[in-house]
Amino acid sequence: MKKKSTMNIDDKEINSAQDFITDGVNNRRWMDVLRGIIPAPKDVLVLLFILALATGTGIIFGIFEFTEANIITVYILAVLLISLFTKSYFCSVISSLLGVLLFNFFFTEPRLTFHAYEHGYPFTFVIMLIASLITGTLAGKLKNHAKQSAQAAFRTKVMFDTNQLLHQATDENEIICITATQLIKLLNRDIIAYTETNGQLNKGQVFCHGTEPDNSFLAKNEYGIAEKAFATKKRAGAGTNTLNDTKNLYLTIRTNQNVYGVIGIAINNNPIESFENNVLLSIIGECALAIENYRNAKAKEEAALLAQKEQLRANLLRAISHDLRTPLTSISGNASNLISNSVFLDEETKLQMYNDIYDDSKWLISLVENLLSVTRLEDGVLNFNMTTELIDDLIDEALKHVYYKKSEHNIIVDKSDDLLLAKMDAKLILQVIINIMDNAIKYTPDITIRTRKNNNMVSISIEDNGDGIDDETKPKVFEMFFTGNNKIVDSRRSLGLGLSLCKSIVVAHGGELVLEDNKPHGCIFTFTLPAQEDFQIE
Repeated sequence: MKKKSTMNIDDKEINSAQDFITDGVNNRRWMDVLRGIIPAPKDVLVLLFILALATGTGIIFGIFEFTEANIITVYILAVLLISLFTKSYFCSVISSLLGVLLFNFFFTEPRLTFHAYEHGYPFTFVIMLIASLITGTLAGKLKNHAKQSAQAAFRTKVMFDTNQLLHQATDENEIICITATQLIKLLNRDIIAYTETNGQLNKGQVFCHGTEPDNSFLAKNEYGIAEKAFATKKRAGAGTNTLNDTKNLYLTIRTNQNVYGVIGIAINNNPIESFENNVLLSIIGECALAIENYRNAKAKEEAALLAQKEQLRANLLRAISHDLRTPLTSISGNASNLISNSVFLDEETKLQMYNDIYDDSKWLISLVENLLSVTRLEDGVLNFNMTTELIDDLIDEALKHVYYKKSEHNIIVDKSDDLLLAKMDAKLILQVIINIMDNAIKYTPDITIRTRKNNNMVSISIEDNGDGIDDETKPKVFEMFFTGNNKIVDSRRSLGLGLSLCKSIVVAHGGELVLEDNKPHGCIFTFTLPAQEDFQIE
C-alpha cells in the first residue's frame, strides 16, 4: 500500500519562493545578456582560428581556380562552426561580418582592398551576410535547445534515481545522505543537512561537491538560521524575508506539519533556476516522505515487538500458574504426610516420598532456570561467559544432572577419538544438553550421545528409539509454548520452553539445532558449536 503525502506551504512562503525564483531568473537573464555581448577570450581565439582556417582554405580554392560560390560556402560553414563552438551570440554576429569583409578583401577584384569593381558584389555581400547570420542564429538556437534538453533529461534522471534510491534506504542517515548527494548532482552546490531527534535539531552534516566544503556553513549564525526555519516550518536565509543576511538558503524537510530536518544550500549570489527549484522541492519532499515512512514502519515494528513481549509474559504467567500447581501440591502433600504420619509409615514409603519431593523440587529448579534464561534472551540481556571447554567433560557433567532416574535407562556415550574443544558458555550449553536429555528420557529407554567434529564445527547428537515425531509436528517443536501430542518439551508437565530455549542458546553461540528421524524409529537432536583448535588463556 503506497502512502501519499503532500507538502503544505502557506501563502507567504509561496510568495517568498516566487519572488526568490523571479529574482534568480532575472539575474540569470542579465548574466546571459552580458555573456552574449562580451565574449570570453577563449571564444575570441576560436573565432579567429576558424576564420583564419576558412581564409586559408579559400586561398587554396583560389589556386585551384574554384568558383567564388565555393569560397562563400566555406565562410558560411565557418560561421556555423563558430556558433557551435562558442558560447557568445556576439561571436556569431561578428563572424558573419568578418566573413563578408575577409571575402571582399582576399577574393574580390581588386584584391587586398575593400573595394569591388563589379556592380553585383554588394548584393553578394548582403546575401552572404544574411545567410551567415541565419546560419549562426539557427546553430546557436539548436545548440541552446540541445543543452536545455540535456539539462532537463539530466534533472529528470536525478529525480527518478532519487526516488529509486530512497525506496532502498534502510535508515534515516542513509536517506539524508542520498538526498544530499542527489541535490549536489542537481545543483553543483555544497549542501548541509540537519536532522531532527525528539523535536531538536541535530548538528549539521556538510556534503561538498568539490574538494573543500563551503566555509559559509561553518559560521556561528548558520545553525541559528536553520533552527529558525525548523521552528517556523518555513524557508529562511538567502532570498527570503527571514534572516536573509547569509549566502545560504535553508529549506525544511517536512510532510504536512511534521518537520524531520532542514536542508541548507549554498547560494553565494548565484540564485537557483526556476526548473531546478521545482526539482529541488520535489527531492526534499521525497526525502520527507521516505523519513516519514521509515519512522512509521519502525513504530509498527516496535509496537509489534512490544505486543509480542506482552504475549510472551501472558503465556508465561498462564503456563506457570497451571504447571506449578501440580509439583507444589505434591511437595506440600508429601511433606504434610511425613510431618503428621511419619511414625506410621515404613521406611520404603518414606524413601519414596522423599524421592518424590526431591524430583519435584529439581523439576521446579530446572523450570525456574529455563524461565530466567528465556526472559533474558527475549530482553537481550543474557550475558555470555565464554570459555574453552572439553566436550567430553561437558557430557559427563550433564549426565550427573540429568533429571529422572537415569539408572533405569540405557545411556550410551559414543565419544569421538579426537579431543574436541569448543568455546562456549558452559552453563548454558550444559542446560541445552540436560533439556534435550530430559525430553528423551521421558519417552524412551535407550539413549545414545555422539560427539563428532565436522570441518570447523563440533556436533553433539542425542539419539533415542522412542515413538518419534510426525512430520506435521516437526516444524513446530522449536516454537515457544508448543507441546504437541508427544509432549517433547521442557518438562513432564508440558510448559513448552525447553527446545525453544535450546535453539536460541545454540544459535547465539553461532551453531544450529536440528531434528532428524532415527531409523527405524525415534528422534535425533543434533546441535553444533564452533570448534576451538587449542586452549587459550582467558
